[in-house]
Amino acid sequence: MTSRRDYYQDPDAPQPNSLKPGASTLVTDENGSVLMQRRGDSGNWSLPGGIMEVGETLEGCAIRETREETGFDIEITGLLGIYTDPAHVIAYADGEVRQEFAVVYYGRVISGEITVSDESTEVAFIRLEDLETLPVHDTVRMRLRHHTESRTQPYLG
Repeated sequence: MTSRRDYYQDPDAPQPNSLKPGASTLVTDENGSVLMQRRGDSGNWSLPGGIMEVGETLEGCAIRETREETGFDIEITGLLGIYTDPAHVIAYADGEVRQEFAVVYYGRVISGEITVSDESTEVAFIRLEDLETLPVHDTVRMRLRHHTESRTQPYLG
């Protein structure tokens, strides 16, 4: 059983009772493969990221979460987008139902090696075409699509 369930554009989704700023990163290797983690709480492949803590910047949150979840130290190189769609809610086993609030940065590995954290079951650089057949939530697929569109401006939505 999973401890997290994502709802997206689902009329049966529970009403949100929480809103917390979060950050994630889209990091690619020299071949264009994307750094992904397979979440232990849902089984889906996702970008590394998490919730901002008191005393840190959102950029610092993205760097910390990427290190904790993948083993890589990164530097931020840009902004993919800001994702705040109220039609995406995440329900947790403890009763929290969170409305999406995620800032997705671009990042580049500066050191480290792949390490699986206690929040994930796998970490890997995965080719975009291989991700098409893996379990990935629709909202993460949207972010990957925005990446492939080579936008000149960040997504704001």
